[in-house]
Amino acid sequence: MENHLAYGYVRVSSRDQNEDRQMIAMRALGIPDKRIIIDKQSGKDFERPGYQRLLRRLRANDLLVIKSLDRLGRNYQEVQEQWRLLTKTKHVRLQVLDMPLLNTGDRKDLTQELISDIVLQLLSYVAQTERDMIRQRQAEGIAAARERGVRFGRPRKAKPENYREILDLYRNRCITAKGAAESLGVCYPTFHRWYRGERG
Repeated sequence: MENHLAYGYVRVSSRDQNEDRQMIAMRALGIPDKRIIIDKQSGKDFERPGYQRLLRRLRANDLLVIKSLDRLGRNYQEVQEQWRLLTKTKHVRLQVLDMPLLNTGDRKDLTQELISDIVLQLLSYVAQTERDMIRQRQAEGIAAARERGVRFGRPRKAKPENYREILDLYRNRCITAKGAAESLGVCYPTFHRWYRGERG
């Protein structure tokens, strides 16, 4: 029985991708089908039962082959988390078919550790850059929407048809502000805001 096993992980969208090319690459490396784990999930929910099953099977010094880094996560932060889990916690060797420079398999321990550290630092930097860019795009989008007159937050409550009538009663001191709010079916702060608007 082998002490260290080789596994392949294939992830494709259930709608628009086919796993054949990844499977061919895995088989060419001599990985048997029973150790090639496939997930067919959309990028939206990213549920990966196959990957979770794979994590339970992997042991220290096993080799995991993936086509590219994006097989490990939806964004760089997720990729970073999975790379750390695989290389630092589970001590698995990784082979990335699209980026051989990142391979930690078939290396001396010191070189393998160095490569893992460099990749983690790079992924951490890119993940932070990606988060900053997303926040910047969101802020720019909000600013542009506000310039177009788009309002954010809860829509303001429309004034009831009898608002003028109740307002006159309040102005003539026939009812209190609390009574006016109750008659209009709104809370006191809403009525007070409407009244302030009338005065302004």
